Amino acid sequence: MARSLTVPAAEANRRFSKLLRSVKAGARVIITSHGAPVAELGPVSQTELEDAEQRRFEAAQARLEAHWATTETKIIGPWTRGELYED
Repeated sequence: MARSLTVPAAEANRRFSKLLRSVKAGARVIITSHGAPVAELGPVSQTELEDAEQRRFEAAQARLEAHWATTETKIIGPWTRGELYED
């Protein structure tokens, strides 16, 4: 079972990078304000990771296709095999 940490908001603010490393290792972090829980940090599920990766891929592909649509094709050949490999 994953361990759970409870930290006040001020401490979470000061130690955020350390808390993220703990979350990456599987911990859940409860953040409190004036003693009352207000937020929880926890690891992202595998499904969420895969969905995020798919969205990044689709966004990159869309940007590349938009770039190709505005790029002029330049014909710089043809060459013969001899010209390509001439010493």
